[in-house]
Amino acid sequence: MLVVKDLRVSYGRIPILMGVNFNVSKGEAVGILGNNGMGKTTLLKSLAGLLKAEQGIINFAGLDITTLPSHKRNLSGVGYVSQSRDIFPNLTVRENLRTGILMHESSRKRENEILDEILLYLPRLKPLLERSGGVLSGGEQQILALARCLCGSPSLLLLDEPTEGIQPSIVDEISEVLNNLRLSKKLTIVLVEQNLEFVADVAQRVYIIRRGILTGQLLPGQLDDPEVIDEFIGIT
Repeated sequence: MLVVKDLRVSYGRIPILMGVNFNVSKGEAVGILGNNGMGKTTLLKSLAGLLKAEQGIINFAGLDITTLPSHKRNLSGVGYVSQSRDIFPNLTVRENLRTGILMHESSRKRENEILDEILLYLPRLKPLLERSGGVLSGGEQQILALARCLCGSPSLLLLDEPTEGIQPSIVDEISEVLNNLRLSKKLTIVLVEQNLEFVADVAQRVYIIRRGILTGQLLPGQLDDPEVIDEFIGIT
């Protein structure tokens, strides 16, 4: 589903990604672990088209999207949920979800059907539909951001720190939703996350990123090993 070869990205003259190579199969969830400043968010933004690749290739579902703008990547099936969530605080939950649907012309005639399906996966939002996004808790806003992205029916979901600052019950809920979607809809997921337990629960493989390069690969069960955790925490 996703093949990344020699991806290089800089902020001005400062190189951030220095030759990233990895691939993700259809219906697979892959985690990206690394300390702050290692290039995790830069990698997701590059895949989403928000940052320009200076070198390398991003191939999605057999299509070279390396130079494709972000909105066209989204229409092609690449969904991105940023760390800041970026919901519309002055719109209701229903209106936020509608923005995710109406962006895709093919989805407009199926608006009610799509909304019903999203609420089936994320029932927590159902009693909140007429509430403004800005008054939701942090966990509810994260679920809304995820739901709005799913309204576009992506085949590749890019998630940046989805559990940050969220109560454990909602973390468990998000984990269950992602696993259900991966199994039932073959949704492909690339997950940037610091919560090792969450990564181990969702991902089938985990890459370690150090200074803009993927330097190793782990299986989720290895994240329970104290020595592995110590190495992860000690990444510089």
